[in-house]
Amino acid sequence: MAMPMESPITFSNVGKIRWWQRGIFASQTGYVLLALAVLLVIMHFASPYFLTQGNIQNVAKNFSFIAIATLGVTFVIIIGGIDLSVGSMMCFSAMITSMVMTELSTPGGLGASLFVHMAADGKTVLANVPGLILLVSIVAGLGVALIVGLVNGFCIAVLGLSPFVTTLGMLSIVRGLGYVVSNGRGSFPGGPEADYFYALTSGDVLGVPAPFIYLVILALTMAVVLHHTSFGRHVFALGGNEKAAELTGIPVVRVKIEVYVICALAAGLQGIIISGWLGSAPANMATSYELNVIAAGVIGGANLAGGIGGPLGAIVGCVLLEVIRNGLVLAQVSSYWQQTLVGVIIILAVLVDRIRSRMT
Repeated sequence: MAMPMESPITFSNVGKIRWWQRGIFASQTGYVLLALAVLLVIMHFASPYFLTQGNIQNVAKNFSFIAIATLGVTFVIIIGGIDLSVGSMMCFSAMITSMVMTELSTPGGLGASLFVHMAADGKTVLANVPGLILLVSIVAGLGVALIVGLVNGFCIAVLGLSPFVTTLGMLSIVRGLGYVVSNGRGSFPGGPEADYFYALTSGDVLGVPAPFIYLVILALTMAVVLHHTSFGRHVFALGGNEKAAELTGIPVVRVKIEVYVICALAAGLQGIIISGWLGSAPANMATSYELNVIAAGVIGGANLAGGIGGPLGAIVGCVLLEVIRNGLVLAQVSSYWQQTLVGVIIILAVLVDRIRSRMT
C-alpha cells in the first residue's frame, strides 16, 4: 500500500534567477557603480569641498578628457582586440591640428592666402571665411587619426598581425612622428580663430563643460550603434566567436578595420580637446594615457576576451578613476597612490566578475 507523501516534490526553484544574477548585480558595471556610489559617500564625509559645484564641474571636465578615447577603446575590446597607440594618437592629432591652424593663419604660410588676409592697418590678420581655418585644422587632425586607424586595422585584419604587437609598434611610430614634425617642441593654436577653438574645446554651456557634452552625445550614439544596428551586432558577434561570426557571413575584415578606425578617431578627437584645455600640444602630451584609457574600460566591465562592453561601463570606469584622483587631492594624499589604487581596483573588478561568473 502506497504511503502518502508528507512533502510533495515541487519544481518552484527551476529557472529561478539568484539575486547576484539579476538587476544591478547582473554585470561587472553594476558592481562598479555600487562601488562608485560608496566612494562618493565616503568622499563627501572626508572633504566638505567634494560635492561643491566647482569641484563637480572639475570632475566632469577631467574624466571627459579620457572618456571619449575610452569609448573608442571599448569598441576594440569588445571584438577581443587592444589598442596601445591611443595616447600617442591623442598627441599627434592635437599637434597636427595646432600646426595646421597656425600655418594657415600666418600670412605667407603654405596656402594661407586662401584663408586669411591683412586688415587695413597692416597688422591684424583676418579670416577670409569665418570658421574655415578651424574646420580645416580639425579635419586635418582627425585625418591623420583616420590613416593610423586604417593602418592598424589593415595590419590586424588583413595581414593577421597580433593587435598587441601592431598597436605597440604604432605607439612608437606615431609618437616618433610627433617629435619629427615638431622638432620636439610643442605647438600652439594660433591665428584669428584660436579663440573659437578654445571655446569649443574648453568652454562651457550653461555651466556644463563642453567636453562633457561631447561625451554624452558620443556615448548615446555608441549605445544606439551597438544595440540597434547591424554593425553593433556584428561587433558583439565578432568578440563572442570570430570563427562562428565569419561562418555566418559577417564581414570580419571590414568590421575589424572599421572598429580600429573608430578607436583612432576617438583618440584623435580626445587629443584635440585636451590641447584646447592645455592651450598647447606639447610633444610629450598624453604619455601613458593608453594605460588609463584601457584601465577605465576594463574596470567598467569590458572583457579583454571580447564580447562584453558598452558606453555606460566605459564612462563609469572613467568617473571612478577621476573620483579617486580628485579625492586624493582633496584629502591631501600623495597623488602617487593613484596608480597603486587603480591597479588594485582593476584586479578587484576582474576578481569579482570571475567569482560572479563561477556562481552562475
